[in-house]
Amino acid sequence: MARHAPGHLKATGRAFWKRLHREYAIEDSAGLALLQTAAECADRIAEARAIIDAEGAVVRDRYGSPKAHPAHTVEKDARNQMLAAIKQLNVDLEPLADAPGRPPESTGWTGNLEVA
Repeated sequence: MARHAPGHLKATGRAFWKRLHREYAIEDSAGLALLQTAAECADRIAEARAIIDAEGAVVRDRYGSPKAHPAHTVEKDARNQMLAAIKQLNVDLEPLADAPGRPPESTGWTGNLEVA
């Protein structure tokens, strides 16, 4: 069943939603709710990042002292919420290999444990 990203998502969140929905075939209602939450957080991160980029990472308070831009807190909180939703979706793990056994390319391991 083809599903569409929620209409209120902006470009970043919509692209994130579509990519995860396609790659992991998320169709259950709980999974879709978590996916929507993660996508909303992706939008919020992008919005906060745009504000920080436009206004600078440091702002002055009412006494003229420098402090971190308040959008940093928004960005950090949204990132933490997005990571929590991704973890609950169980999509934070590396995808399984296509075939059993060792990878086809050498990883550089020579078997030599001696320290030079």
